[in-house]
Amino acid sequence: MKPIEFLTGQHRDCDARFSDVEQAVRGGGWAAADEAFAVFRADMEAHFRLEEERLFPSFEQASGMRAGPTAVMRAEHAQMRQLLDGMGAALAARDGDGCLAEADTLLILAQQHNMKEENILYPMCARCLPDLSALLEEAGHAA
Repeated sequence: MKPIEFLTGQHRDCDARFSDVEQAVRGGGWAAADEAFAVFRADMEAHFRLEEERLFPSFEQASGMRAGPTAVMRAEHAQMRQLLDGMGAALAARDGDGCLAEADTLLILAQQHNMKEENILYPMCARCLPDLSALLEEAGHAA
C-alpha cells in the first residue's frame, strides 16, 4: 500500500468509527456509545500522533516550511481534540443531543481537514519525502 493510501485509509477508518459513535448515541445505547467513542478517540489520537510526531516534523525538515500547512493542520488537530473533549463530556453526562451537536461540528471540521491533507499536504509530503514508506514503517505503521 502506498503511503498516501495508508494515511487516507486511516481517515476512512476514523470516519467509520465516528459513524459507530453516532449510531450508538442515536440508539440510546450508552454502554455501546462509550465503547465506540473510546475506540474512535483512540484511532483519532493515533492518527494525530503519527502526523504530529513523525510526518509533520519530517516534512518541515525536508521542505523548510514550518509555518505552512503543517501549522494549520496542528491547529485543526487542537480544535478537533476540543470537540472530542466536548463529545466525551456530553457522553459522560448522558446528553445525547449535546454529544451529537459536538459531533456535527467535528464532522464538518474533520471533512475539511481531511480534504486539505489528502489533496494538498500528503502529495507535498510524497514529493519532499522519498522515504515516506520507511518513515511510516519506523513509526510502526505498515505502508
